[in-house]
Amino acid sequence: MNESTGHVKKIALALGSGSARGMAHIGVIQRLDELGIRPDILCGTSVGSIIAACYLTGKLDHFEHWIQSLSTTQVLHYMSVSLGATGGVAHATRLIDFFAREYGNPNIEDLDQPFAAVATDLVRGREVWLQRGPLWDAVRASMAIPGILTPVPFRNSWLVDGGLVNPVPVSVCRALGADIIIGVDLNSDLVGRQKVISNAKAASAEEIAEEEESEEELPVFEDSEGDEVDGQDPFLGAAFSRFAASVKEAASNFRGSEEDKKPEPPGTIAVMMSAINIMQDRITRSRLAGEPADIMLWPRLGHIGLMEFSSAAEAIQEGRDAVDRMLPAIRHAFKSEGDDRLIEPGQ
Repeated sequence: MNESTGHVKKIALALGSGSARGMAHIGVIQRLDELGIRPDILCGTSVGSIIAACYLTGKLDHFEHWIQSLSTTQVLHYMSVSLGATGGVAHATRLIDFFAREYGNPNIEDLDQPFAAVATDLVRGREVWLQRGPLWDAVRASMAIPGILTPVPFRNSWLVDGGLVNPVPVSVCRALGADIIIGVDLNSDLVGRQKVISNAKAASAEEIAEEEESEEELPVFEDSEGDEVDGQDPFLGAAFSRFAASVKEAASNFRGSEEDKKPEPPGTIAVMMSAINIMQDRITRSRLAGEPADIMLWPRLGHIGLMEFSSAAEAIQEGRDAVDRMLPAIRHAFKSEGDDRLIEPGQ
């Protein structure tokens, strides 16, 4: 019996990949909690593993407020962009150090609830379920978006984002003993929704000046030796500005009229991100067809870009709305399993 809820059935959350769109997971967890549904098992892929880890350390509310306070420049700062990075353009050291310092870094096997982060073995092409060792080390491996974040060494191989093989880890939840699985797919409405993204142009001197004035801290990244480089350096500052502009434009969608200007060929980052979106959408459909969740939630997030954390509040609300849209199905699933926690009086 589940002592934490008093119910026999074990509830699992399978939190899918999707970068900034993953803030919807916060809204999903909050709304389910209001309905009296608290997960016994959590499994996450990429950003899903981040949100699950925040929940398991009791810091989800803190993370919610913290992520909404960050500017785009601050997000890039925590990504730890490095000129000498291999296999990606950033290694996210500052982000992982922040999580470990502020939220603690327990071993996964010492957590109060079962948890697994899904990563991909880059050499063997297999999915890896990380269920032991430091929590944030597992999360870092699960979130290593190919080409963006550097791969993580693992035994005699390398680990990258789990979204390559298992974007919504329903199968992992089932293997860990879940009776009722609630899956959250963040990528269901991406393909065909976004406009072609053009190559980002280098920021002008005036734009760079305006950007610096609007941010609380100057951009800081690292050189090939791992030393921090101040954004005030003329050459490196311009390089960072071009990279930041590229990420900003690739991570967002055009919001103007299609008549404003003719579509331009997509840039490198845009092509890479669109390819990942298509791949994850197709893999998700295939995996869920063979191993469906008992309840699937599909937040409508196609308009939110990969790194568009400025839309966190909107994504969180959409996570809550996704639960409400599926509430009849949620009630039916619990009733079918003999779990009465959602049965309304008189039923």
